Amino acid sequence: MRIGNIIFSIYILIAFYSCQKEVAGKTVLHQNFDDNTLDMNIWSYDLGNGCPNLCGWGNNELQLYAKENISVKNGNLIIKASKTDSSYYSGKIHTKDKFEFKYGTVEVRAKLPKGHGLWPAIWMLGNDIDENDWPNCGEIDIMEHVGKEPHNIFASLHNASSFGNTINSKKVEIKNIQDDFHVYKMEWTENHIQFFVDNNRIYKYSPENKNEKNWPYKKPFYLILNLAIGGNFGGPEVDNNIFPQEFIIDYIKVEEF
Repeated sequence: MRIGNIIFSIYILIAFYSCQKEVAGKTVLHQNFDDNTLDMNIWSYDLGNGCPNLCGWGNNELQLYAKENISVKNGNLIIKASKTDSSYYSGKIHTKDKFEFKYGTVEVRAKLPKGHGLWPAIWMLGNDIDENDWPNCGEIDIMEHVGKEPHNIFASLHNASSFGNTINSKKVEIKNIQDDFHVYKMEWTENHIQFFVDNNRIYKYSPENKNEKNWPYKKPFYLILNLAIGGNFGGPEVDNNIFPQEFIIDYIKVEEF
């Protein structure tokens, strides 16, 4: 009986460590910005206001995206929101056609900007978006924040099951979220997508009956980082006294299962 228990315990330990190894995954991207450069083999810029095809970037956003509003210094990626006369400027970068992955984790340590009208986001889109329009391509919002709700962050999924509307979402209150760096993480498997802030799980999405509409998350996705101004979610009002403001990213790490 005792020998049987020992053998069973060994079996459980082996199974446990095997699972741990699988969950850990393989690091396929680690950007810590310590060399104070933006790796253009990984990242591309979105520029302008989205016109003529997607004016206001599809959300009635007010900013023009410019390269000058993205910099890397002191080991951080900085996306700056600024205002000149009557125009707003900010930055947006993505890994489309350069880096994508299917199943794994994304971990980003970042500090959020402050001010009514700002809308920083860490998010992902399906790599077939050019052939399979949004929301059919799928969207994963790892972290969104709007300055008009200074203590809240959002984690959300957009897909065809909700016609793109935000119903698969979680809003979490975190005091002083704008004052310090926090770690935002997303874990994605063939069965679920779940979100964490500082290693605390805040939301899990796992539809019981998966189909093309509610689960377009079975193909590679690419990363997007941006700081919008105004828009359907961030606005409509913008406090013009807040500028400039910075969305600061310390590191980005992606592991693939």
